[in-house]
Amino acid sequence: MNITVGIARFLLGLIFLTFGLNGFLHFIPSAPPSGTAGQFVGALFVSHYLVPIFLLQIISAVLLLVNRYVPLALTLLAPIIVNILLIHILMLPSGLALALVVTVLWIV
Repeated sequence: MNITVGIARFLLGLIFLTFGLNGFLHFIPSAPPSGTAGQFVGALFVSHYLVPIFLLQIISAVLLLVNRYVPLALTLLAPIIVNILLIHILMLPSGLALALVVTVLWIV
């Protein structure tokens, strides 16, 4: 069980480090979503609302990867994961698989 928790912690840290850094460096190309989801995500980017979210993702990911303050990192990631899951359930079902994987890794 300890190995499973360690693998889940490492994968969760790696996912959030990658996507948190991508929020600033844009090294993963992606097309903007269409419809309501595109307007919503566009408004979040224009208002710079996502800057602290990306910072929290990076900080939490580093804490998970170095295995320090793991309960704090998981607590900081909880509302972010809930929002990711809700956005993909309600507006962008194409990304639901990764959202579910992240949710399962967080639960483990």
